[in-house]
Amino acid sequence: MIIRRHDFENFPSGTSPHTTAPFDYLIVALAATLTPLSKNALDLAGAIVSPLLSVALGIFLCWWTRKMRLQFRWGFLILYGASPILAHGFALGRPDHQSLLLALITVALCAEWTLAGEPAHSWSIVSGASWALALWVSLYEPLVLLAVVVAFRARGMTKRERRIGWIVFAAVLAIAFIIERRIPAWPSREFAGPLKNWSATVGELAHVSLASVIWFNWCGWLLFLAPILLWPKRNRNPPFFLIALLITAFALTVWQARWSYFFVMIFVMVVPEILSVLRKPLIATTIFIIALFPIAQAWDHLFADEELARRAENKIEQLELRAISSQVDSSFIAPWWFSPALSYWSRQAGVGGSSHESIGGIVETAKFFETQHTEEAKQILNWHNISWIVSYDADRVAQNSAQILGNPVPQNGLCYLLDRRASEVPPFLLLITQTSRFKLFRVEKS
Repeated sequence: MIIRRHDFENFPSGTSPHTTAPFDYLIVALAATLTPLSKNALDLAGAIVSPLLSVALGIFLCWWTRKMRLQFRWGFLILYGASPILAHGFALGRPDHQSLLLALITVALCAEWTLAGEPAHSWSIVSGASWALALWVSLYEPLVLLAVVVAFRARGMTKRERRIGWIVFAAVLAIAFIIERRIPAWPSREFAGPLKNWSATVGELAHVSLASVIWFNWCGWLLFLAPILLWPKRNRNPPFFLIALLITAFALTVWQARWSYFFVMIFVMVVPEILSVLRKPLIATTIFIIALFPIAQAWDHLFADEELARRAENKIEQLELRAISSQVDSSFIAPWWFSPALSYWSRQAGVGGSSHESIGGIVETAKFFETQHTEEAKQILNWHNISWIVSYDADRVAQNSAQILGNPVPQNGLCYLLDRRASEVPPFLLLITQTSRFKLFRVEKS
């Protein structure tokens, strides 16, 4: 069964999600195998699907690097397992389609590397299927990376051995179109300004400074040796298109942090070439171990007392939010970043969402929490047919709303009344319950 529209976010307009069927099918298939082991097989499958993809990709890379007889392949595999940003891409409890996208693109690049050395029908099929499935999942990163590969492998793409791959590529995309029966839509110009402002509040859409130490936390000090790849060399192991992809992904990561997964994965693939320049295994091993120091520091930071305390606070916050959600039995309005979790736990629709397709609802939630006029708040609630309001820390809600709308929130804005002065809220709002972080109000229908 294909769900082509989500009514539970951006309510009542809904969204046509760009995170499409393949990842959902993967979770459902995994849940079917876990049914004998768990009463909540679907939840469990969603929690572990990304780590399992990481393990599967790791097994493939072990086999592939051995087949390719890559010198210093151990550097490739160790950095793949050690990089914090790749671990985040395949994190436990993070059923994000980025994990499937990262796995598919990596397999596709391995296939392209193999085809650059020895054309074969089997690898052509793997390449065509991997690229097509990646495009089915998202028309953003795979499209850009495939364009770079085609540009730098124009001759190789037209060889006889590639025909079967292009046929598979076209067949998978045709199946995708038949199943999805839609074309992804971009929000209207009406929300161009708020969309840009909202993007600035999302971590994975932020810029990454060239001077940031996070590059070394992701790749280690081996990044210093990356320019070696541009040095003229007769017997270069990785094909040139991989170096072009590395430069492209690096530039795109500076623009948007979400490209970091792909940049680091491509960097991992060229690590054996960097180490081969050092020639002697002892020197290469020593430098590689030293180069891992920033990565070790990054992992150490993740288990520092401050970070563990922050995670404990987040866990308490999520527990309180889940307790609140048990009383929500119809549509609600809440800060947009909490809306997906509230919808999932309560099985009710929310005005906000966490994707660009929900920008209309995100703007409405910002306007609601910002307003100091009772009639405006009432109009928003009536238009969206809202029965419940979940309030949160007023300062954070006000800061986020101000960023999205482009104007400051007044001190008597509704978010401050709901959070700190519940006795002063409009009379049609009734406080039902509260925790240390959240308050739940019911909208009394007139």
